[in-house]
Amino acid sequence: MAPKEAVPTKSTGLRELTSRRQIGVALVALLVVSALAWMAFSPMLAAFEPRTGRFLYAVNQAAATRGSISVYDIGASHRLVKTIATVRDVNNVKGVVASTVTGRLYVAYRTRSGVGMIYCLNVYDDAVLWNRAIDPDIDRLAIHPGGQLLYVPTWEDGSADFINVLDASTGDVVRKVYFSNRSHDTLFPVSGPLFQETKAQDGSGKYLYLIDPQSYAVSRIGPYAGILGPYAVDGMSRYVVNNVTGLWGMQVAELKSGRIVTASLAEHPPGEPGLLHGIGWTPDEREVWQSSSAGDPHVYVWSMRDPMAPVLAERISMKSRRGSHWLTFDIEGKYAYVAPNKSSDEATEIFDAHTHKSLGLIGSSEDMIEIDFVDGKVSRVGDQYGIGRVVRTSTN
Repeated sequence: MAPKEAVPTKSTGLRELTSRRQIGVALVALLVVSALAWMAFSPMLAAFEPRTGRFLYAVNQAAATRGSISVYDIGASHRLVKTIATVRDVNNVKGVVASTVTGRLYVAYRTRSGVGMIYCLNVYDDAVLWNRAIDPDIDRLAIHPGGQLLYVPTWEDGSADFINVLDASTGDVVRKVYFSNRSHDTLFPVSGPLFQETKAQDGSGKYLYLIDPQSYAVSRIGPYAGILGPYAVDGMSRYVVNNVTGLWGMQVAELKSGRIVTASLAEHPPGEPGLLHGIGWTPDEREVWQSSSAGDPHVYVWSMRDPMAPVLAERISMKSRRGSHWLTFDIEGKYAYVAPNKSSDEATEIFDAHTHKSLGLIGSSEDMIEIDFVDGKVSRVGDQYGIGRVVRTSTN
């Protein structure tokens, strides 16, 4: 006898319908989880995430986080947004630059074994695009306004008598510019040209060098009273303020005439100053802020109403009760960031640039740069130096 064909009942129909619904729900859930996982690990989606605001990218120098980048929302009381893991074996962070055009950020650093390196980060997806050694070494670098070239010193303790010009997309050396050994801080201010100082002890370290970014012709200003340290240029590249070895105070040079004046601190800690390390214009160029020696917990504020006749306006006390090693400002000139001594675990202090009041602390960093976004696109970038930003025409 042939088997009797099964006749579906109401209960079996309900079970099949329920089973199909469960399978459908499971498939939808699987698709959602897969999509979320792909979004989490896809670097491309981050590029299209809408973001608008002003952010401070601070390369950490504390031992536990050295080389990573903490991102702070400037408009939200410097709230920490995220920390970007970058590369390993960072022993000494030496500088940071970024490009509005390319959306790339570059950090110069030295490894524990003393190798000079640069890594390139895409700020749209936080991916490290390349990380490579630069021969013979590196120091505080600068970037061309177009974003295509990096200007890299060959280290303040090195013997090479040139700086390297790199292809910013690859890190390849495309040119060398010769002038002096022990090259240190390179700066490309708002109005150019390219500036360079060295720690050379053969006499050439007492000059500030100017490099034409088109012809690469080299000229110089000086001699100064001693070997130069950090410096900063105003928005029209007319005046430059300098930390100078052996000077309690600063020197100011008028670039057109070559005239140099000294602004001395009448009251200062006892003993020899060594090198006061850290100096910058407020973006409106009304003041110059200057760090003191490593053990002096003060920042000196100079009134620059007459740039060639600075007047000491205030002495600001730091919460750390120790010296600072670098300072810079946000683009709009609302905040000053004063960093602790080099490679310290102590915090970087934020000040109101107008009232000079302390506003709080962020993680230890002296290599900081503002990056602003509008609808997810980089709209402008700041500078690791405290540069002037007043640009006037000759008729003003």
